Amino acid sequence: MNKVQRKTSSYVLAALVCWATTTFADQPSQGSQFAASQHFAPQQNADSQALMGELVEQGLPQTWLEEVLGQAKYTQSVLDAMEGAAERRLKWYEYRAIFLTQQRIEEGAEFIDAHADALARAENTYGVPAEVITAIIGVETYYGRHKGQHRVLDSLATLAFHHPTRGAFFRGELAAFLRIAYEQKVDPTELRGSYAGAMGYPQFIPTSYQAYAVDFDGDGRRDLWENPVDAIGSVANYFAEHNWQPGGDIYHQASGFEVLPIELLQELSFNQTSPPAMSVAQLAAHGVEAEEPLDDNLLVMPLALEFAGGETRYRLGEYNFYVITRYNHSHLYAMAVTELAEAIAELHEDEA
Repeated sequence: MNKVQRKTSSYVLAALVCWATTTFADQPSQGSQFAASQHFAPQQNADSQALMGELVEQGLPQTWLEEVLGQAKYTQSVLDAMEGAAERRLKWYEYRAIFLTQQRIEEGAEFIDAHADALARAENTYGVPAEVITAIIGVETYYGRHKGQHRVLDSLATLAFHHPTRGAFFRGELAAFLRIAYEQKVDPTELRGSYAGAMGYPQFIPTSYQAYAVDFDGDGRRDLWENPVDAIGSVANYFAEHNWQPGGDIYHQASGFEVLPIELLQELSFNQTSPPAMSVAQLAAHGVEAEEPLDDNLLVMPLALEFAGGETRYRLGEYNFYVITRYNHSHLYAMAVTELAEAIAELHEDEA
């Protein structure tokens, strides 16, 4: 290479370096982009700004929304917790042991005594037994003792803008939460709940709060955070709106295989949380039989529950069992609520 070529090459290289430096200096790195997305102030986050715009159109003040969203904090532990829900990783006997403790049963009976009037009124109004309402609150928050330590604002903002698959769902929950806080005149930065944004005694997510919460004591306010009477009425209303059948059974004991064949587990749709679709006669033909006389045409949900030592026991859920799964889409959850309700009712009757 001669001197002219070397000189020309040097100029070209210098120009390229200058262009690259200028171009990429103007573009934020992936790390800085992610850091920016962790700020939820509408001025810094396009997704947050879009949500604010929608809520302003619905009547919420822009200045209030800017102030509130600007105080939301990204919380990685919320995303981590979403991956480890107990319903996804525990077997029945492990899950049951969490909720069917003597203390929780005794405190359930005490809750019934403490709120006898409200529970009786809820049962008369909505047809849901007092022990079932009590068991829901007992499983969800230990009768209001453990309502959650996460700031709801932080949880929902993190999930709305960072959950890899359910962002749209949680965006709706964040919008509902902001509306509730504004309409109820409560400070959204002070409200705490579960990592998934569930709130109060019954752990309603915000859209459920909007749809099913009731002012059961008539004080002009639907308060699920501090008012157990409103919580009682709201749980009962939730069940009624999901077509709870007053006086109906929840489940029946059944007998079946010592070891359930995999092909039948799938063919007969065991442990699903869809409406009852298998008849008693169909299940009996496959070797799963009710331990009491039932109508052959009765539609049920076949359940296979694993106990310690590998033993499998069978139950047949009726429509009311399905209704409980509308509260939490898990057959383990519904069975824990049902057994806790049974134990509370039995103890309460013994003490009467």
